[in-house]
Amino acid sequence: MKFLDSAKVYIRSGDGGAGCVSFRREKFIEFGGPDGGDGGKGGDVWVECVDGLNTLIDYRYQQHFKAKTGVHGMGRNRAGAKGEDVVLRVPVGTQVLDADDESLIADMTEVGQKVRIAKGGNGGFGNLHFTTSTNRAPNHANPGQQGEERWIILRLKLIADAGLVGLPNAGKSTFLAATTAAKPKIADYPFTTLHPGLGVVRVNAREFVLADIPGLIEGAHEGHGLGDRFLGHVERCRVLLHLVEGTSEHAGKAYKTVRKEIEAYGHGLDQKPEIVALSKIDALDPETLKTQMDRLKRAAKRKPLLLSAVSGEGVPEALQALLAIIDEKRIEETPRVEKEWRP
Repeated sequence: MKFLDSAKVYIRSGDGGAGCVSFRREKFIEFGGPDGGDGGKGGDVWVECVDGLNTLIDYRYQQHFKAKTGVHGMGRNRAGAKGEDVVLRVPVGTQVLDADDESLIADMTEVGQKVRIAKGGNGGFGNLHFTTSTNRAPNHANPGQQGEERWIILRLKLIADAGLVGLPNAGKSTFLAATTAAKPKIADYPFTTLHPGLGVVRVNAREFVLADIPGLIEGAHEGHGLGDRFLGHVERCRVLLHLVEGTSEHAGKAYKTVRKEIEAYGHGLDQKPEIVALSKIDALDPETLKTQMDRLKRAAKRKPLLLSAVSGEGVPEALQALLAIIDEKRIEETPRVEKEWRP
């Protein structure tokens, strides 16, 4: 299945059904009178958050969604049926934006959440509705109201507790594969990872979700390489694990390159807690390891973790550090419930 994290969709709710103009014609009833029924309401357009989806690929092949028109009213005071609704099913973490100004309409963060984004038109009144003491036989009815139409943007932002960032070939996919059951593509060339990946990490009977974000390069915020479009997937993360390749030319410069792109992206990403780690240490001799560690320490202004996803060295310590910050953030995000005072 291909990964698609953004789609532009046209939606239109249904028109209301028209009211009916009708008069009774029955034997043995001296005065007939109006009996035109009301039209049915047009169908609504809903967005529903469902489990089992992790991409918006369905909206690549269908971009137009229209709800049904309400059924027209009929004689014998029969009201028309309501038009059938349309439901757009999206994965957890999808944002619904107005295509004109990209204002947020809904943020789908929980399974089962359902939001109406276009209301169907009301049905028109039949002529029975207009009967008065002075107008006993009205011969007019209302047409149904028109539905709403708009273009919307569906934008998926993965919900994960921790996110992996770094330059291409920094070992992010290897780390994800070593710590979770995920099976990302791994190769010895840059840009092996083309789409974000998710995995569940288990540490001491605890679990958290880890996201692997495709590598950034210098100028990513200007569209170079894969650009910074995937950074939106770590906006919801509580902590970032910044992997710096130990076999790179200069670990300090590599760290600063990624930090520059994160700061240029904005959206509060540069304010998130960050754990810095020097990866691929199994491929370094002691002298090179010390040199790269010192360079990274000066650039990050903190002591980096040392790890190798291949040998497993330093991986448990990195996971424990991530879990500690995740727990801290979860406590901060939990609303405090004040105890009821009783005398």
